[in-house]
Amino acid sequence: MKIVFLATPDIALESFDFFIKSPDYEVLALVTQKAKQANRGKKIVERNITKMARENNIPVFEPDKISKEKDVIENLKALEPDFFITFAFGQILSQEVIDIPKYATINLHASMLPQYRGANPIAQSIIDGNKKTGITTMKTVLELDAGDICLQEEIEITPEMNVIELMTKISNLSPNLLDKTLKGIKNNTLKAICQEHNCATFCKKMKKEEKIIDWNMSASDLHNKIRGMYQLNTNHTTYDNKIIKVLKTCVIEGIEGKCGEIYSIEKDGIIVCCSKNALKLITIKPEGKGEMNAGAFANGARIKKGDCFI
Repeated sequence: MKIVFLATPDIALESFDFFIKSPDYEVLALVTQKAKQANRGKKIVERNITKMARENNIPVFEPDKISKEKDVIENLKALEPDFFITFAFGQILSQEVIDIPKYATINLHASMLPQYRGANPIAQSIIDGNKKTGITTMKTVLELDAGDICLQEEIEITPEMNVIELMTKISNLSPNLLDKTLKGIKNNTLKAICQEHNCATFCKKMKKEEKIIDWNMSASDLHNKIRGMYQLNTNHTTYDNKIIKVLKTCVIEGIEGKCGEIYSIEKDGIIVCCSKNALKLITIKPEGKGEMNAGAFANGARIKKGDCFI
């Protein structure tokens, strides 16, 4: 089968690598977003998926807006693909683009549709405290994540799992689901099922102010928020006018006190009171320093019981 792969972030690398190596497929091209400037050096850093394509002599298209670029569309039509696969590509496709492949344009979405349509479904599932999520392959339509469902696979979210760990799990499971989907459609052994649109839920975009820890939240909600935003939009608090990024926590039940007040300093962390129960800060990154154990930081910074995080 001849495919064109449309993807941008590293979560799609495992799937892209699978289709490159599989004798059942020929990858005709990669369509991806243009590389962006790195935060500090302002240098243009080529995306890992683009590097993988070039290393395997696969043509790369980097449209600013694929639905508006006629030359890219005509080049893709000329390839005569059987399938398009989209996986966190990051651009809206026009009907003209969706209709290019012989069989279908298939999207892999990181949730159990119709739940969590839109961007950030992986992070949002953790933030909401869900115990399960999943991956879905669907036929792409113009409406956002609303196409017929091909296959789904459920994934457990463990209590301490962060968003990077869940992304890795999704990345590893995705190639097999995509492979089954394409073969099932081509062989006419798979029948896509219409979504229950009245049950759809949608992800919201993360706001900058959400990175600030609000100690008036419950310990459980804060723990989920910190896990869900880990390394992507890392949560932080303030002590002595300096920002402290919080990377790993756990909930301590049965402790009450003023929100944000330090209940105790432990060898392995700092216990902070919340509106319900307390949150133990285990791994943090103080301003201007590397990651470290929160208990060790507290001793060095002379933080004591009764002090408060802002």
